[in-house]
Amino acid sequence: MSKKSFSEIYKEKNKPLILDGALGTYLEEKGFTPDEHLWFSYLNITKPKIVEQVHREYIEAGAEIITTNTFRTNPLAKKKSSIDISNNELVKRSVQLVKNVVANENILIAGSNAPAEDCYQSERTVSKFDLEYNHKKHIELLYENGVDLIWNETQSHLDEIEIISKFCFENKIPFAMNLFFTNNFKILSGESVKDIVEIISVYKPELIGFNCIKHDSLLSNIDKINLPDNWGFYFNCGGDFKDQKIVCSITPNDYKIIVSNFIPYNPKFIGSCCGSNPDHIKEIKGFIDALH
Repeated sequence: MSKKSFSEIYKEKNKPLILDGALGTYLEEKGFTPDEHLWFSYLNITKPKIVEQVHREYIEAGAEIITTNTFRTNPLAKKKSSIDISNNELVKRSVQLVKNVVANENILIAGSNAPAEDCYQSERTVSKFDLEYNHKKHIELLYENGVDLIWNETQSHLDEIEIISKFCFENKIPFAMNLFFTNNFKILSGESVKDIVEIISVYKPELIGFNCIKHDSLLSNIDKINLPDNWGFYFNCGGDFKDQKIVCSITPNDYKIIVSNFIPYNPKFIGSCCGSNPDHIKEIKGFIDALH
């Protein structure tokens, strides 16, 4: 199967591509419990058919970008865990679960790469060496095992953003950089979103997005950014990000209405984050198709 790039698929369709929805919170909704270190990626080994079915549900709902369940298969998380498998094998099996259900050249496999430490942690506790090794090794494993682009999620620290962006740029690895920011419109390391978008753009990412934020936080600040042409979003559909357990608090129909507020800004991709499920994706897929 000859795979196309995001740009090629977007040019052909000439409308926002649909990203899938939440993996972790959807698996939690199905009754599974997150691992302290591996989040829900341990299910790639212990319950692979369940994870494969979730990927399939999102494809059937209309998703054109499917993220691997690798939010916590990075070396730092793997090292802390007790799972008896190599890091390479863990990533390989995780990516394969998406490859098993993607049989369309117009569906992209996005290799999820999370922050090295907790997503909402302001302080840095790992060394620069460990930070660089963690991201470079994880990105290498994802790309070597067949993802179409590296999907960096919930990134909110300048050091990580620069390490990832520079590494992907220098090695000609296509990537998306998705940012989390606080209510003051700054990432956790203190820089403004406007400045960070400009920094990332230098490294020629396929996409720049915003994820796991509340939609009103972006809507109230969107005119403060020089939005790049390759931007997109997937919003938090659950409670506060600090909640122990996130459950859906925005219905698929309400999410469609939220999405409609951002269409005038010409996003290149649209998805949904924590608390969402395939019904959210089906709703926005139908909405986007009807618009075009």
